[in-house]
Amino acid sequence: MNNLTIKNNELLLRRYTELIRITPCGNNAIRFQSFPDCQVIDENYTLMPQSADAKIVEYDNYVTLTCGTLKAKVEPNGKLTFFANDKIILEEKPELTFNSNFRHFDNKGSGLWSARVTFEPNKNEHFFGLGHSWDNEFDLKGSSIDIRNVNAKCTIPYVYSSLGYGFLWNNPSTGLCELSNNRTRWSCDCCKFMDFIVMAGTPKEVCTTLADLTGYAPKMPQWATGFWQSRLRYETQEELLSVARKYKDLGIPLSAIIADYFHWTEQGDYKFDPKYWPNVKEMADELHEMNTKLIVSMWPTINGGSENYHYMRNNNMLMRTARGPDRVFDFYGWQGEIDVTNPATREYVWSKLKENYIDNGVDALWFDEAEPEIHPEHFDNLIWYKGRADMVGLLYPYYYSKMAYDGFKSIGRDDIITLTRCAYLGSQKFGSLVWSGDIESTFESLAHQVKAGLNMSMCGIPWWNTDIGGFYGADITSDYFKELIVRWFQFGLFSPVMRLHGSRNRHFEPTPGLKEPSGDPNEIWSFGDENFEILKNLIFIREKLRPYIQKQMDVASEKGYPVMRPMFFEFPDDEICYTLDSQYMFGDDIIFAPIVEQGQTVKNVYIPDGEWILTKDKKVYTKGTYEITANIDEFIAFVKSGSDVIKCFES
Repeated sequence: MNNLTIKNNELLLRRYTELIRITPCGNNAIRFQSFPDCQVIDENYTLMPQSADAKIVEYDNYVTLTCGTLKAKVEPNGKLTFFANDKIILEEKPELTFNSNFRHFDNKGSGLWSARVTFEPNKNEHFFGLGHSWDNEFDLKGSSIDIRNVNAKCTIPYVYSSLGYGFLWNNPSTGLCELSNNRTRWSCDCCKFMDFIVMAGTPKEVCTTLADLTGYAPKMPQWATGFWQSRLRYETQEELLSVARKYKDLGIPLSAIIADYFHWTEQGDYKFDPKYWPNVKEMADELHEMNTKLIVSMWPTINGGSENYHYMRNNNMLMRTARGPDRVFDFYGWQGEIDVTNPATREYVWSKLKENYIDNGVDALWFDEAEPEIHPEHFDNLIWYKGRADMVGLLYPYYYSKMAYDGFKSIGRDDIITLTRCAYLGSQKFGSLVWSGDIESTFESLAHQVKAGLNMSMCGIPWWNTDIGGFYGADITSDYFKELIVRWFQFGLFSPVMRLHGSRNRHFEPTPGLKEPSGDPNEIWSFGDENFEILKNLIFIREKLRPYIQKQMDVASEKGYPVMRPMFFEFPDDEICYTLDSQYMFGDDIIFAPIVEQGQTVKNVYIPDGEWILTKDKKVYTKGTYEITANIDEFIAFVKSGSDVIKCFES
């Protein structure tokens, strides 16, 4: 192969249509790049490649690069095959006859391309990951997934395969992932080159390698493992304080309370409206005396009525458009949006957040609309500091969270956590707590969220949660919602963060003069006396679980393991565990099986190897499937025999 160069653990293969580079990238990890302009471009985006030893061997008709248990083989026609322990796990599929046309590029001009790579399908393969969505799929085999971010859909371009490998698509472009029966294909709409990484190993091994390559979550602040209260929305300082005071008077621990959107004077002002919030510092001080943290919502939207608009627009801190006006979202009038990929934008906006929020006692931030939300979703029309949005669109939530992380670090803060509606590979290292967006208040939605959380957990994002009760469409007076809120609260008990939020249907006249009035109350005493006692008890159980949860969070920071784990994460050799989409591991020692159907009080639960104790009656179960009863005031959880966490479920 006279078109091959081997140098410093790097394999370069020149072909008529591309330049291929293959390198070791970490523990049992190999990186593949294809440059259609036939020139190497050194761009990692958010990837942090690790040094690793590799063995490169040239044969007559192919060359291999081996890194640990993983081997990549490339042939003169460009075909790429990956082996784990000498067994094929991933093999490219040609797009044309005569075993030709591996990888496809279409020229878009100006050094930009659309690109795709296609692999042979494996009939019995299972895929997990790709972030969260409302698609109601756990095993993604057979699915076609848009690679883009919209409200309630956060795409992390990574999957773990039951064949024992992870695949990271290192192209932050919009695109498509097809995990179908006739092919596995990854496509991007706009790029300068193709880039992906394959990692071999068990779920735990690959999860740690993924964290090595994209970053580890920091140590979660201890306060964040408790119960968070929120609603859309608290209209005034006094209303928010009255809620916190009631929790205090009732003796119910409240870790955090949130001031949601439109507490501000205008979109893009980043400050409380003094008419309704006259003394933020006094409010924060009183909350802190009650051991409650204050969290404040921010949106990336901005318009000409904002005091910051003209300065930011004149200094190229806002998104620009290639065609038409730079108004990308219609919400109480047309809005522009800030360009957080620009370091100057991040520095300026942080200065406002610090001045108006943090310096007045606000403890953490909530970054809403983090996809970013734009309508229509014409990413090819957006021009950002980092490039065209159809090429780098997935990076927006990464830099959004980086803005808060860098800002807090600059003032000496280490207890950093930012609630955010979207994420990307590496967002976890900025303390991003991802939530699943504005989801419907239905049992169907609750069932979807269990699967969504498990798929997100496989993507290196260990801090994840939902709006307990769902976000929209709930009538708090209905029997349906009174049942739903209990079952969702039980799911929240066994979620990485337990946060009650939602926009409840209004049964009263809105407050005159407010641009965005509140919906119905959303506190635990808002859903009837019987529910109040149930929800209060769940909060007290959460309090007892907090040391266990903190321990699991520490494991996430040290090893990259998620807190909410698919069953196969702990039992990778048990084929049944790859099919279990409605039960999961909560850390090392707890199995939780949420009730997700209306009227359901009985559920079949699979118990893996070992002895497991049912928390409600302390009966011991061994491997097998069992029918377990859970009345409305009961949940189904098992604790590994010998674990001290069983004490948390004692009366």
